[in-house]
Amino acid sequence: MDGIRQEARTIMGTPREGSGNRKLFGTDGIRGLANVHPMTPELVLRLGRAAGVVLKHGTHPKRVVLGKDTRLSGYMFESCLRAGLTSMGINCLHVGSLPTPAIAFLTRALRADAGIMISASHNPFHDNGIKFFDANGMKLPDEMEHEIERIVWDEDLDAHLPPSIDLGKAFNIEDAPGRYIEFCKNTFPRSLRLDGLRVVVDCAHGASYKVAPTVFWELGAEVVAIGDEPNGRNINDGYGSLHPKMIQEKVRQVRADIGVAFDGDADRLLVCDEHGKILDGDHLLAMCLQEMQRNGTLRGDGVVTTVMSNLGLERFVKQLGLHMVRTQVGDRYVLEHMVKHGFNLGGEQSGHVIFLDHNSTGDGLVSAIKILELMATRQRPLSELAADMQLVPQILVNVRVQAGADPLADPQVQKAIAAVEQELAGNGRLLVRKSGTEPKVRVMVEGDSQARIETLAEDICQAIRHTGDAA
Repeated sequence: MDGIRQEARTIMGTPREGSGNRKLFGTDGIRGLANVHPMTPELVLRLGRAAGVVLKHGTHPKRVVLGKDTRLSGYMFESCLRAGLTSMGINCLHVGSLPTPAIAFLTRALRADAGIMISASHNPFHDNGIKFFDANGMKLPDEMEHEIERIVWDEDLDAHLPPSIDLGKAFNIEDAPGRYIEFCKNTFPRSLRLDGLRVVVDCAHGASYKVAPTVFWELGAEVVAIGDEPNGRNINDGYGSLHPKMIQEKVRQVRADIGVAFDGDADRLLVCDEHGKILDGDHLLAMCLQEMQRNGTLRGDGVVTTVMSNLGLERFVKQLGLHMVRTQVGDRYVLEHMVKHGFNLGGEQSGHVIFLDHNSTGDGLVSAIKILELMATRQRPLSELAADMQLVPQILVNVRVQAGADPLADPQVQKAIAAVEQELAGNGRLLVRKSGTEPKVRVMVEGDSQARIETLAEDICQAIRHTGDAA
């Protein structure tokens, strides 16, 4: 952008060129390596100030809920955001380490004007990120993110500073964990209890390490907790939804009825049945969809999911006489469609499941409670409840590429994709896309033969690697 101050260039690197070329916000907020652009203290401070400019319109004092997961760098970014926001006259409500969906809930419960979560979700501890919620606990629309980003690079940012008498304050919300625990418990029928159920809970050494075991214990379950000793550096390290081996082994060892594994910020869920079999987000959606249809609580006559969901889920939904809507990848797009078209169930294969009657974002704890409610209501083992939906063989391969590269524009890659699409026509699905959060191309193939889809996926991956864009 013309006219940006030289010191802003020095602090933050080269700004975007044109409004369509976004340099900060990705599909799920801002994310990167801590202490490396864009996740530097200087930029995050400026980001807090820019967010303050956008939020302070109107006459009433503005308040922002500020939370984080258990990463070491969370302390640094929390301080930067607090400084930036209060410098613009915004009051900060600190809630400490809590799941991302807790921030969405608390933003509504505390009547705040926005919520900010400091987390890189399932990424390793050395990464971090920032997610924004509006006053309704919804992800910010693209237009507002664009406006915040524009102001970050604005040479006149200092002109928005209020007089010192109008600076914001910071408050610690000491009862925030208890508020969220009660919210989660209230999504479970008071007529039911989890007595007699043994639940293994894997907290990924992340934001759910206190609240998740407490919720299930207070509902009556016998709780065995793992991954509940965060030290700032071990989040998602060998535990959690990305590392199912730990929960599988623990479920078998203690003969549990179910295992639930969260990622670092607990907005997604992976479930393990009593035999140690992993059930992903598609399984969760199938079970909950069927139960909501039975008890008359389903709205929208179906479910909203993404292009990544398994063909087996689509077939199952049709068997129920319902319909499945696919959006682009990202729970924000699932949510947008749900709100616009009146659905109350949606989610992703990765385990983000949105029960819109309860929360405005994917909530791992609420999702786990709904599966436990189903088990308590039907009095059947989880393996039996999940057996109604059969997945189609699916393979997902990630090919790392150079940052900024676009191998999908290469004619040989396009030719390989076209060949696979022709072979799968009517009998499978192909999806090739660039990741919105990492320098990777994701290749997903589905079909009735595992061996064949592995071969087809490798054909495309090899074409990508031969472009010279592969890292």
